[in-house]
Amino acid sequence: MTVQHLNPTSLAAPVRNLYSQVAVAAPGSRLVAIAGQVAVDARGTLVGAGDLHAQAEQAFRNLRLALEAAGGGPRDLVKYTIHVVDSSPVHVEPVFEAARAAFDGELPLVPSTWLGVAALGLPEWLIEVDGLAAVPGEGNRA
Repeated sequence: MTVQHLNPTSLAAPVRNLYSQVAVAAPGSRLVAIAGQVAVDARGTLVGAGDLHAQAEQAFRNLRLALEAAGGGPRDLVKYTIHVVDSSPVHVEPVFEAARAAFDGELPLVPSTWLGVAALGLPEWLIEVDGLAAVPGEGNRA
């Protein structure tokens, strides 16, 4: 395993058990930075216009595809950040439900940050997810 996830007793338990407090990359792993992923498919077509849940699933699916292109998998994630337009607490569960679906039901419980934002790069984008991973080995599969 390239990443060890910790929840030290000196910190509060993760809210709703949706993440871990700390991630430690194993020696010799490669750091992979994944650009903000939005709800566009491989052809550049928007998925889920006006639908945060559908856009969240596509954005997380794209995060997963980028991770796989670098030779990694869900267990290699170190951290991700979720940027949500007009964020509200009612969006938390639908977004994490979509994230679980994008990762075949196994949401990686890694350190994460949720940010409410006024807007993203294009007005039709409702969510963007970027990430960091520690991937074993050398080279890439892109």
